[in-house]
Amino acid sequence: MNNKKPAQTFELTEDYIELIKLLKFMGISETGGQAKLLVENNLVYVDGELELRKRRKVRKGMTVTVGDETINVI
Repeated sequence: MNNKKPAQTFELTEDYIELIKLLKFMGISETGGQAKLLVENNLVYVDGELELRKRRKVRKGMTVTVGDETINVI
């Protein structure tokens, strides 16, 4: 049985959003501090690659994955 959650979509209205702000806005983390810990603990992937930069600029067309949560940025 497939328990994978459906991907969430985030519509970007600026040039980019910082990774930790995106995680907080989408409810993946409750606070910016929790979002930073997710990155520090090697739990965040951008376009399938491990992301170590907390302030990574996430732009349209990118996919962010944390555990079974996926965010498609459009």
